[in-house]
Amino acid sequence: MKVKNILAEIPEQLSNELFSTLLQNPQIKIERIVSKGQCDAKDKWYDQETDEWVILLQGAAILEFAEPHEMKRLKSGDYLLIPAHKKHRVDWTDFQQESIWLAIHFAK
Repeated sequence: MKVKNILAEIPEQLSNELFSTLLQNPQIKIERIVSKGQCDAKDKWYDQETDEWVILLQGAAILEFAEPHEMKRLKSGDYLLIPAHKKHRVDWTDFQQESIWLAIHFAK
């Protein structure tokens, strides 16, 4: 069994968000997402088949939700549950530091 660190192995330059699957089986997917100034196109909405629990471990971000329309500003330590089929997108992430997310996707 190898110990790994969620804050390690982050490239100095990120041209795109970095998605790393940490654990996956038929019931659950756990991933690390690293952003540094990246955001989704205004017309790109995630509409996922599973629930997603996400925590922002480091950095800052704004999530936008379609219906009802709302913006959620997140800072380090903030977390929320995004129900399946709740359309959302990343509107903004900090340009000055990496925003490191832990996302857990699971079916009920």
